[in-house]
Amino acid sequence: MCGRYAASRDKASLVTEFDAVEVTEQNLAADYNVAPTKDVYVVADRQSTKDSSTARELGVARWGLVPSWAKDPGIGARMINARAETAAHKPSYRRAASRRRCLIPADGYYEWYLPTDPSAPRGKNGKPRKQPYYIHPADGSVMAMAGLYEFWRNPELPEDDPASWLRTMTIITTAATSGLDRIHDRMPLCIPQRGWEAWLDPEQLDGELAITSVIPEEPDWLQAEPVGTEVNNVRNNGPELLRPIPLDS
Repeated sequence: MCGRYAASRDKASLVTEFDAVEVTEQNLAADYNVAPTKDVYVVADRQSTKDSSTARELGVARWGLVPSWAKDPGIGARMINARAETAAHKPSYRRAASRRRCLIPADGYYEWYLPTDPSAPRGKNGKPRKQPYYIHPADGSVMAMAGLYEFWRNPELPEDDPASWLRTMTIITTAATSGLDRIHDRMPLCIPQRGWEAWLDPEQLDGELAITSVIPEEPDWLQAEPVGTEVNNVRNNGPELLRPIPLDS
């Protein structure tokens, strides 16, 4: 799964990186400990309702997808990830997979390794202590995670009230590549720049084909580094969370 990531690039940098022409008015601060229910930047190709033109958009969505038919938006806290193998068929994600695919820019993501060695350090509960890793592009390039987004309307507010609409997203995960699978068996589905246009294409209405056609980044483009347990607490936030530590710390 992917339950925490880092996103420090500012809006101007992302506009340039993704060639966005429609840009949100919101300015999100650099976040080194992005957690579910936070607002994040997303990239989508939106088709005009007036004609067939398409524009690349840098927008904002809340992490945790809320289906349009949901009665309670709180359901989004449980829908932070969608499995690539099943997203196109599950009722919660099916429509978004065919019509609302996006990219979620990130610097890297965190994953927690559960040691199996009997001599591994243990917490106060006597269980092995999970070791967090920061997994990121070795060359410092942007990580474009595949995602789905949805719009949910609050029926208690007038339809023309901008506050009545909530935009949410989920991150698509896939089987971890060799090497990373020793830390966790899942990872975000990341799309290289050459695949952005095809993934975002609003005219591709076959969600399963869109997902299965993704040619992911090369297996060795990511590197994993152990980091301190400060990242475990979502209240901790800063570039120091990314600092590698010796494994015996």
